[in-house]
Amino acid sequence: MSIGGFETHEVENQPPPLEGRNLYAGDAALREGLLREGGAWAEERVTRFGEILGRAETIELGRDANRHPPELRSHDRFGHRIDEVAFHPAWHAVMALAMEHELHNLPWRNERAGAYVARTALHSLLSQVEAGACCPLTMTFACVPALRHAPEIAAEWEPRLHGTAYDPVLRPPAEKGAVLVGMAMTEKQGGSDVRSNSTRAHPIGNGPEALLVGHKWFCSAPMSDAFLALAQTDRGLACFLVPRFRPDGSQNPIRLQRLKDKLGNRSNASAEIEFAGTWATRIGEEGRGVRTILEMVHHTRLDCVSGSAGLMRQALSQALHHARHRGAFGKRLWDQPLMAQVLADLALESEAATALMLRLARAYDAGGDDPAEHAFARIATAVGKYWVCKRTPAMVYEAMECLGGNGYVEDSSLPRLYREAPVNAIWEGSGNVICLDVLRAMVREPESTTALLDEIRAARGANRHLDAASDELGRLLASPEDAEAQARRWVERMALLLQASLLVRHAPAAVADAFCASRLGGEGGLAFGTLGRGADVEEITARASGGEP
Repeated sequence: MSIGGFETHEVENQPPPLEGRNLYAGDAALREGLLREGGAWAEERVTRFGEILGRAETIELGRDANRHPPELRSHDRFGHRIDEVAFHPAWHAVMALAMEHELHNLPWRNERAGAYVARTALHSLLSQVEAGACCPLTMTFACVPALRHAPEIAAEWEPRLHGTAYDPVLRPPAEKGAVLVGMAMTEKQGGSDVRSNSTRAHPIGNGPEALLVGHKWFCSAPMSDAFLALAQTDRGLACFLVPRFRPDGSQNPIRLQRLKDKLGNRSNASAEIEFAGTWATRIGEEGRGVRTILEMVHHTRLDCVSGSAGLMRQALSQALHHARHRGAFGKRLWDQPLMAQVLADLALESEAATALMLRLARAYDAGGDDPAEHAFARIATAVGKYWVCKRTPAMVYEAMECLGGNGYVEDSSLPRLYREAPVNAIWEGSGNVICLDVLRAMVREPESTTALLDEIRAARGANRHLDAASDELGRLLASPEDAEAQARRWVERMALLLQASLLVRHAPAAVADAFCASRLGGEGGLAFGTLGRGADVEEITARASGGEP
């Protein structure tokens, strides 16, 4: 607009849109980790997916899916119950893209070494653009180990789970090329205390079939074609597969009572549901339902780590991009020492999370044949889930602050990342539940503690801060009398030591040294941007930004 020859709206000192870039190609930590941990054979597909996700139109799909959250349609216009969820077309487009690239089933379709690593990289990339879609994809991926407790059911459902053609229409699974599976575990009176569940399974004859009666306070991905759910039997809790359709083709009575109005993860539906004589078939033994469904939970926790790592990486990318293009006080933000400290500190957090998620994925790949890797995955997944997910909200907030007021408005995407950041820490076991699970693993499966400590000590002698902190952890674990009260402290130290060991062995010295000094050596403060004088912030930020100045 021009008034009297004067331009009143000339835009300057604003960064260009962060789009049209390959999310994988610019991430050195992810690229190196994919190759190191066994996913080299999948690099072409991960590169291709990273390019698609970086396109402007794909980024817009993520925005639209969150601007237009799902809606519950409990009845049709004639008053018949239909219990469906309506989604914006952008959601369907993201789901179709993700399923085409096998985010929901890659390790089951392609059981070669490195398949978990490849899928974890893909999942982390998707979470940078649209994290809500990761929930149904994760549940579907994670249900397979639980289903295999009932081989005849697995034989029927696994071929459907191998499909890659997204089909959102509610119809019998035999008519679909691919299906989704959700989970309904918690109830309003118990939350994480699932053994207090009141949903009851009424047996049909002497077989595994039953009719379920009860409610579930949280049903993840209620638009799915089936769910894994817990219900009480005469012998205690059991795990059941609950399909949307009965064997005779009629719709199973799964009543969607309401959709949860969540802080974040708004593109994805989470529902409160009721079972009203709902047909189900048991998976695994009666009385061992928690152990059965934990096979699913164990795999979802891996995705909690990779999803949070993806959120971290996207927040870091936004901060780096802004700092490169924004000037203040006579020079770029990038060139100002205090901002460089903050960016480098954020980069350390992101790289440590990325290294840990890929190492965990390799343990899942090898765990079927290697008892030590299986034991490592058992405890390290919980450790990583606790710490990486716990750090994400603070890290995303700090990245938002790098943009100032621009970061606080929705157009920047950082508010959406910030709302999304707590979800992986809360779901699939909140902080205390996870820490108690670590203690349980240490007592019941002591080989898991040995495997974790062996992984940490693999870097012995390479960094004095890591060596000292490792010795301190050994002393802490030798005093079990107050283990429960100290569990958060123990798990935090385990996570930091594990991340430090991975960085010392695999990252550039500038990254590893700064991480160990700040996180283990007492040379950093409590806030981001307090690395101290010895940190090579220029090299750290250059690596995190793909080498761009």
